[in-house]
Order: sequence, then structure tokens, then C-alpha cells
Amino acid sequence: MKTMIPLLAGLALMGAGADAAPKKRTPPRPAAAATPVARPPIFPSADTRFVADWVATSGDNRKLPFAVIDKKAASLTLFDARGMPLAQVPVLIGIALGDDASPGVGAKKLEEIGPAEKTTPAGRYLAKFGYAAGRTSVLWVDYANSVAIHAIPADAARGERRAARMASPDPAQHRITFGCINVPRAFYANTLGPKFRKKGGYVYVLPDVKPMEEVFPRLRVHALTAPPIAS
Repeated sequence: MKTMIPLLAGLALMGAGADAAPKKRTPPRPAAAATPVARPPIFPSADTRFVADWVATSGDNRKLPFAVIDKKAASLTLFDARGMPLAQVPVLIGIALGDDASPGVGAKKLEEIGPAEKTTPAGRYLAKFGYAAGRTSVLWVDYANSVAIHAIPADAARGERRAARMASPDPAQHRITFGCINVPRAFYANTLGPKFRKKGGYVYVLPDVKPMEEVFPRLRVHALTAPPIAS
């Protein structure tokens, strides 16, 4: 029996050691990586890229964000102050072809504007937010001629089918406004607004008919020095 005591004591000590040993802890699972938000691809037209390259290299935007509106493609491409593209959206523009606003059109009521006067004038504009009729906030592009960027108005006539026109791949379907530039509501509120709200920005509206260098004379120098834009 004396020989059993050390053995039992050893077993007891082994059991005590087993109970005292720290339990293995399952390492916490690493947090799942946040799924990046997919941005729609940006495919600016050759004219848009040419103008944006001139703006960025020359500093014509005065360190402010800028947008290039290609009326022929019925699209708006937004750039940051350095010229990096941020977003591209379809737009609705004036019904009539043309690059100039009719004299005095900004002082007319909507019902007084004739079909040929419903143009979106081409040019370079310093755009800032302000109020239109009914205290509606809009991004004024050409205030004197009542041309602004805003979302599709809630009171747009049903027969105009503005939402369907904006979704159409046919640029001709995007000509429906009195001259203002309509953009998607989410883009206006969440992207364009935050970029232009504080100090404004520049808007470059490309021409329908006029030569590009006639609308933007400084492009002549850029055209002589810049490499050709791939199609």
C-alpha cells in the first residue's frame, strides 16, 4: 500500500496541473473588409477630354472643380480641381440647336419663349448656387439668360417624359428643356452639390455648331502643343 501513495499523489498533481492550465482561446475572426462602392465607368467624349486637358494644364479653372457639358453627347463630366474625373451623367438640354442665347430671353416668361429660343448657350461660366423662382436652389450657369443646372423639376409636364428621355441612349431624345441643364436628382444632391456648394466652380458648355476654338479662344494654343486625343 505504501507504494501506491506516491502514484496516487502523482496522478492528483497531474490532474491539478491539467485544471490549472490556461484554456485555449479561439482567436477572433478578422473583421470583414468593407466592400468598396462600385462607381459607374467614366467615358468622356474626345471633345470633353480635350477641353478638360486644356483646363487642367492651363489652370483655367482657378483651382476650382469644373464640369464639361457635351451637348452633342448629352452628357456632363465632373472633374475635381486637379482635373481628375469624378463622375459622368446624362443631361437634358435645350430643345433647339444653337450656341447663343436669344437677346432678352432671360427676362421672358417661359410661355413667351419661342421654340428657336430654347437653346443651351455654349461657353465658359463661373457657376454658383442661388435661388430661382419659388425659392428653389439651383446652380446658376448663365444667370443673365436664366440658364441653370438642376434636377428634373417636379412640375415637368408628363408628356415631356423627361425621366425616360434622360435614360435614352439617343442624344436627340435629351433635347427637351427651355435651355436649362437637367441632371439626375441623386447626382445633383450628393455629388455636384457638395463640390460646388462652397465656392462654386466652372462649367464649360461645348458647342453644337460653332468651332470649339471660337467658343474657347485659348484652346488654339493648347491645340498646337497638346498630343492628339485617341478616339
